[in-house]
Parts: sequence; structure tokens; C-alpha cells
Amino acid sequence: MIMEQQGNKWTRKRTRKKAEKLEQQAEQKVKERVEDTAVTPDAEKNAQYLVKLLGDSADVISRVFTIQYAPDRKASVLYIDGLVNMAIVDQFILHPLMVEGERLKVKTDLWQMVNESLVQTGEMKRSTKMQEIVNGLLSGDTILFLDGSDTGLIIGTRGWEKRGVSEPRAEAVIRGPREGLTETIRINTSMIRRRLKDPDLRLKNYMVGKRTKTNVSLFYIEGVADPKVVQEVENRIQNIQIDGVLESGYIEELIQDQIWTPFPQLQNTERPDAVVGHLLEGKVAILVDGTPNTLIAPAVFTQFYYSPEDYYERYLITSFLRMIRLLSLLIAMLLPALYIAFVSFHPEMIPSKLAIAMAAGRATVPFPSIVEALIMETSVEVLREASIRLPGPIGPTIGIVGALVIGDAAVSAGLVSPAMVIIVGLTTISSYANPYYNAAISLRLIRFPLMIVASILGLYGITLALMLMLLHLVQLKSFGVPYLAPFSPINWTDLKDTLIRVPWQWMKDRPKIIKPGDTQRQEEGGNTT
Repeated sequence: MIMEQQGNKWTRKRTRKKAEKLEQQAEQKVKERVEDTAVTPDAEKNAQYLVKLLGDSADVISRVFTIQYAPDRKASVLYIDGLVNMAIVDQFILHPLMVEGERLKVKTDLWQMVNESLVQTGEMKRSTKMQEIVNGLLSGDTILFLDGSDTGLIIGTRGWEKRGVSEPRAEAVIRGPREGLTETIRINTSMIRRRLKDPDLRLKNYMVGKRTKTNVSLFYIEGVADPKVVQEVENRIQNIQIDGVLESGYIEELIQDQIWTPFPQLQNTERPDAVVGHLLEGKVAILVDGTPNTLIAPAVFTQFYYSPEDYYERYLITSFLRMIRLLSLLIAMLLPALYIAFVSFHPEMIPSKLAIAMAAGRATVPFPSIVEALIMETSVEVLREASIRLPGPIGPTIGIVGALVIGDAAVSAGLVSPAMVIIVGLTTISSYANPYYNAAISLRLIRFPLMIVASILGLYGITLALMLMLLHLVQLKSFGVPYLAPFSPINWTDLKDTLIRVPWQWMKDRPKIIKPGDTQRQEEGGNTT
């Protein structure tokens, strides 16, 4: 009896799986056929086809009705609830067609009257291909079919909920605009166009992702951006074959030149003013719907240590701040490795009094310096990651309290020396001086190999590792632009805006490393005093 029940159970399960497989195959065939399907003259059949194609989803609203004063003609309207502005659908599509049909007496061409007079919206597109209509429907447009016409009308009615414009938290500035990009691509393009009123500004749209069909936009200034770079970016975006794109990070990883490197080859920013600044230099911007992070290409090493307010403050202040960031970069990358090298291999290079103090602090530590450093650095990374994931009000508090408690307890227990706590604290603070997160996290990754090499070969190991890193950076490129430009290859003109920034009066030309079409930024004869 039990054997029979188990056999029936497995039979039912196998039958259910077979039915599910057949259903999935049928849906796949329908989806494959939609690319070649054309709109039929029967409005109701078109609506039924789309509803079936989308699996009778509950949020797909379909309505078939008769147009006023044309009782022999039917129309069908389809839209997805939650993606459209219902006020537009009701007041400017359904109401004119169902109530204000008296004007149809004037003209006998129903489609012409609907297209020119009755549908009172600004964005409309006619299409005979069902694939375009499906894409419009899934993007938040409303679809209108009429009996007797093999054309569908795609009406722009997008109106989903969106986040308002606010200041980007990761790129806060003291002086400068407080606006940040949002997750809605049209809001982002409008913010860029509002700042850059140039008729040569070009915007190209792409749809990436076989299933998500994510809107991707490419911004550049014609005549300023290098046409070869623009074409290369276009080709790489169009060659992306992936089922979904949820954030600009997908695009960044799929189009970058070199994947085996910790260094970012495209810059991402949430600030529209930063995007415009890069466009004016001859670069291109890649916007992805659903994320505020815009990609900038090509990118060089130095630009990851510029802040947008570097161009809003006077050049002396900017130059001082850039030198501070450069010092912070060196501290964040090298300080733990140098400590390990000096303590383990080169104590004679440490001043006598400092060496005695450090030796006294390490007297009770049972671990070598490399283990001590790895314990503290790993603890700090864990605390940093935990403080990011915790709720906003308590995250920073937990991070600070955790660091203080763990550091004090570790020193009291004799697990680490006081000097190591100071080293790790300086390293952590210095890493936050970087304006961009993706560049700062690269230094955090590089720090650990440098510490290991320093524990094996001392200063010689650090020197060797830095030489290898430099060789890697020299051969790295971003869309054909050398990553270490303008230092390698050297370009004296572009050095005016690297480690320091000279006055605007001296920066009359755009950076030559980007190969801009229009190289002149300022006209001759301006203020040079």
C-alpha cells in the first residue's frame, strides 16, 4: 500500500513537471515568435495576444470599447498598472475616445482623427511591429489598437513613483551644487541638459539586457569628444549580451579594457555638475536607468583624486587639498607595510628613542608584526563594512564605539601594540580622504599584498611590489587612453591640472590626452593678469 502511494506520488510529480516544462516551452515559442509578429486589423485579438504573451499578469490592464459615433469600430487599450500615469490615461486617452467623439462627424478617417485630435498627449509613436509595442508596454507606455488598422499607437504615459533630487551622500562638497542624480534616467538627462545648453550635445539611447531591457544613454559633445572613443563606447555597449542590467556596475565591468586589475577604468559619479565637467573635457558619459551612478569614459588615474569643488575653489586652496589627498593616498597604501618592514627588518632606520618606545609596546605582544597588522586591519575592515550595513542612525556610532572598545581591549590584553593601533587608525582615516569609493577600495585591496611582501623582504619587497604595480599601471589603458597620462607618456601642457591646479587663465586648452576635437577651452585675449 505504501509502495503504491509513493508510486502515485512520483507519477503525479513527474506529470506536473512535464506539464510545467510544456508550458514553459509554449511560452518560449510565443516569445520567440513575437519578434516577427505584426499587428492585425482586429483590435481585440491584438489585446488578447499581448495579455497571453505576458502570462495573464494581474497588473496588465486591458480594455476593449466602442468609440463614440463609430459603433462598428472597436478599440483596445492596454497598460501596466503602476507604470503609467492614470490621470493621463483617463483624461487624455479614454475620455476623448469614449465621450468626445462628436468631432468624428467632420472626418471619416478614424485613425487620422484619433492620431491628430482625440489622443491629447505629447509623445506618440506608430508601429506595426509587435516587438516594439511590447517594449513600449513594459516601459510604461499605453498601447492603443483600432479595428481596421494594422498599426498600434504607443502613447507616452510613464508615471511611476520616483525618488526626488537630493544631495549625493558619497560625494558631499563644501562648495558647489547640492543636487544629485536619481534613479530615473529622464530626470538625469534633464539635469545635465539644464547645465549644458549646447546644441552640439548628443544623446543616444540603447536597450541592454535581454530580459530587463534597461535603458542606457550615451552623452557626448559632438566636435569635442574624440569620434573614435565615442564609436568604441557604442560598439562595446551594443555588443553586451546579458539577460539583465540592474546597475551601471554591470556596464562598467562588461566594457572595461582590462578585467584583471584592482584599479577602476571608468569613473562613476552621482553629481550632474561633475558629469558636465567631464563632457566639456571631451569625455563621454553613460547613464543607466535605475541607478544614479553615471559612468565617465575614458578615465585616467589622476582624476579619481579630484573633487568637483576643486574647480569651484581658488587654485591655491585646490592645490593644497590635492597635496593632502596625495599624502593620504600614500599613507593609506604604504603605512602598515612600512611599519612591518621597519620593525621586522630595518629597526636601525628608526630613531633610537622611538625604537625603544615601540619595543616596549611590543614586549607583551605574542605575534609577529605581520600577524598583528593583519588582525587589526581585518578587524577595521569588518567594522567598516558592518557600520555601512547597519541602520543609518546607529551605524557610525557602532563603528566608532567598536573601534575604540576593540582597540583598547586588544592593547590591554597585549594582543597588539599601541603603535599598531595608531598606524591602523591613521591608515583608516587617510583612506576616507579619497573622493571616490571605487578608487579608495582599490587601495584597501593593494594594502594587504604590500603588507605580506614587506613581512618577507622588507623595504626591498615594498620597492619591488611598487615597481610591478607601476609597470601594470603603465600598460593599462581606458578606451585607448594611457591610464597614467599625462605622466606616462609625458604631456607638459596637461600637467597644469594634475597634482596641483594652476589658475583658470592658464588652462586655455582642454586636456590633450583625451584627444578632443575642439582643443580650445578659452578664447585668446581673456584676462591673464
